[in-house]
Amino acid sequence: MKTRFSRRFAFASALLASALVPTIALAADAPTPDDPADAAYGEMQQMFGGVPSFTKAFPRAGIAGAWAELRDLQFSDKTALDAKTKALISLAVSAQIPCTYCIYADTMSAKKAGATEQEIQEAVAMAAITRHWSTVLNGMQVDFETFKKEMSREMGTSK
Repeated sequence: MKTRFSRRFAFASALLASALVPTIALAADAPTPDDPADAAYGEMQQMFGGVPSFTKAFPRAGIAGAWAELRDLQFSDKTALDAKTKALISLAVSAQIPCTYCIYADTMSAKKAGATEQEIQEAVAMAAITRHWSTVLNGMQVDFETFKKEMSREMGTSK
């Protein structure tokens, strides 16, 4: 059940990174037979063997859409990126946000998907390097058009 465990933590990180906000269930939020939220919870139950408790904090009006995005991109094996690559990208972003919940879940997901300690370290270091140079380039107000020309020439993709 490594996949179930990995998906549960990946799902947790993705929803938490999407700025979960607590809501109070109102009478208007009561489920109906064809309620998209109930359908999403049913799919979660089937995929994870349970519905993660934090998903109930997400507004019912948006949970079906949030779930569809995760299901069809992050959890799908029919995308261009494999599970390990997705988890490493998510970990790198989570480290920069920063999101403690996401870092925990993404690290576990990356390991479950086969990432080594070195790959995890490099993903986080790449996030740090990107953040560093973003700070330098933006703070120094480097001319973007000049930058693009120089990078195209350096990378051998001059037009």
